[in-house]
Amino acid sequence: MLYATASQTVGPYLHIGLNALNCADLTASAPQLAGQRIVIEGRVTDGDGQPVPDGMVEIWQANPAGRYRHAEDTRELPLVPGFTGFGRVPTEADGSFRFVTVKPGAVPGPDGRPQAPHIMVSVFMRGLVRHVATRMYFPDEAAANAADAVLALVPAERRDTLIASDAGNGTLHWNVVLQGQGETVFFDI
Repeated sequence: MLYATASQTVGPYLHIGLNALNCADLTASAPQLAGQRIVIEGRVTDGDGQPVPDGMVEIWQANPAGRYRHAEDTRELPLVPGFTGFGRVPTEADGSFRFVTVKPGAVPGPDGRPQAPHIMVSVFMRGLVRHVATRMYFPDEAAANAADAVLALVPAERRDTLIASDAGNGTLHWNVVLQGQGETVFFDI
């Protein structure tokens, strides 16, 4: 007879065995990478507005030409040596996280129409049985954001939870609120 495996949460021991895979600067191994360099800074907070000090944030994105480094992206767009588009960082004691990367190009959606430039984000933390997945969009892409099919699925009053704010000097600020007031929109994938 088969028995169901007991459920386990995805934390709080995310640092064990994963630190070697952390990558806060996606540009470090890609000296020939062109494009608009950006810094993404934010915090992960729980339903009470408290910082999540033992979480992990992962990002995955296309390069500035709009191509993913993935076997299924066979479009004839350039790849940049050393740029994987993947980053991972643990949250700090105050729930903060920080990435250095480049602004991604637009990628085609399932219907072939271009999606607004965005970065896919996963958050892992104590108490979650499964990680949560969302997207971060760019504040300087109003027209592309308005035409994005995925963003259009989000109720208008909640879309701002997916759009970073410009903090100046190439820095974007974007928080992940896990529940409650201002909860970030998460996708069921």
